[in-house]
Amino acid sequence: MIKVFVTSWALFLGMFMLMVGNGLQGTLLGVRGGLENFSTFEMSIVMSAYFLGFLGGSRLAPEMIRRVGHVRVFAALGSTISAVLIMYPVLVEIWAWTLGRVIIGFCFSGVYVTAESWLNNAATNENRGQSLSLYMLAQMSGIVVAQGILSMGDVEGFILFIIPSVLVSLAFAPILLSVQPTPAFEATKPMRLTNLVATSPLASVGMFLLGGVFAAQFGMTAVYGTAVGLSVGQISLLVSVIYIAALAAQYPIGWLSDRMDRRLLIVIIAAVGAGGAALAWVGGATFTTLLIGAALVGGTSNPLYALYIAYANDFLDHEEMPAASAGFIFINGVGAIMGPVLIGWIMGVFGEAAFWAVVAVLMAAMAAYGVLRMLQRPSDTAVEDQVSYAPVMASASPVAMEVAQEIYIETELEDQAEAGAPIP
Repeated sequence: MIKVFVTSWALFLGMFMLMVGNGLQGTLLGVRGGLENFSTFEMSIVMSAYFLGFLGGSRLAPEMIRRVGHVRVFAALGSTISAVLIMYPVLVEIWAWTLGRVIIGFCFSGVYVTAESWLNNAATNENRGQSLSLYMLAQMSGIVVAQGILSMGDVEGFILFIIPSVLVSLAFAPILLSVQPTPAFEATKPMRLTNLVATSPLASVGMFLLGGVFAAQFGMTAVYGTAVGLSVGQISLLVSVIYIAALAAQYPIGWLSDRMDRRLLIVIIAAVGAGGAALAWVGGATFTTLLIGAALVGGTSNPLYALYIAYANDFLDHEEMPAASAGFIFINGVGAIMGPVLIGWIMGVFGEAAFWAVVAVLMAAMAAYGVLRMLQRPSDTAVEDQVSYAPVMASASPVAMEVAQEIYIETELEDQAEAGAPIP
C-alpha cells in the first residue's frame, strides 16, 4: 500500500483537498440557509440539486473527455467549481443556490470521472484494490476535515466560502503537474433497467432507497441540525461521526460479506441502520444519543452500497458487471434526487425530528424487502461461490464503479485458478 501511495500521492492529495472543499460547502450551505431564513423545503430543493447535477455529470463527463481530453475537462470543471463557491454569499437567493448546486454537482461528478480514470490507468492488477481503498480514505478524510474547519469559522461571513474555493483551486496543481493524460475511453452503456431489476430486484430496490438515505446524510444533516438549534460545532461533529463510522465499518462488513449469506447480512445491516435512525428520532434531544444514532446510520448505509453491488454480481456474468454498475449509478442517483425533497417536505409538515423518521423508514424498507426476497426465492448461491466484496462509496463515478468491478472479476478468476476450475 505504501508503494501505491508513493506513486499516486499527488492524486490522493488533490482529491483530499477537493473533498475538503466539497464537504465544507455542503454543510456550510445547510447552516447558512437557516440563518438566511430559507425554509426547510427550500433548502431541500437546494440540496437535491447537487444530486441532479451529479447524475448528469456522470453521464456526460465521459463524452466531454473524449472530445477535448482529460486535462482540459479537469481544469475547466475545477475553475467552475471555484467560481460558484464564492458566488453563494453574493447571490443569496434560492434560485441562485439551486442553480449553483446543480453546476457544482455536475462539475464534481466530472472531476471524479477524470481523477478516477487517471487512478485506474496508474493502477495494476496487483494493487488496484489498494488504490481504491486509499482513494476512498482520501475522500472520507477530506469530508471529516471539512467539518473541523467549519466548526472554527464564522458561518455568517465570507471566509468559509472562500476557503473551499481556494482549496479546490489548489487541489488541481499537484494532480495536473504530476499525472500524464490518459487515452480517451469508451464509457460503458448501462444495462437496460428492466433487465437489471429482473436480474437482482433486491439490489435494484435497495439502491433506490439507499440513494435517499445517502442524500439525506450528505445534503440534509446540516439543515436538520440548524433547524433543531444545534451549534455549528455540534453540526460539524454530527456530520463527521456519520463519515467516520462509514469508513470504520466498511471493512468489517466486507469481511462478513464474504463469509455469510449476503441477503441475510443486508437485512441485518439495514435493520441496524433503521434502529439507529429511530434512536436519533426518539432520543434526539440528547446530543450523545443523536451521535450514536447517526453513527449507526452512517456505519450501515454507506457499506450497504458496496454490499448491494457485490450481491448483484453473484448473478451476473463478467461482461455484464460494468453495464450493471452504470445502471445502479442511475437508480441510486434518482433516489438521491428525490430523497432531500421528500425529507424537506415531511420536515416542513411534521417537524424537524421527522428527518430521522424518514431515514428510519427507508432503512426499514430495505430490511423488509430483503426478508421478502428471502421468502420468495431461497438462496441459490453458496457462500464460497460469492464474488469478493470491494469497498466503494455511494458517491462513486462510473470509473470507480468499473474499477471495483475489475477487482471483483480479477479476484474471482484468481479464486477459480486456485481451485483448479476452468477459467472462462
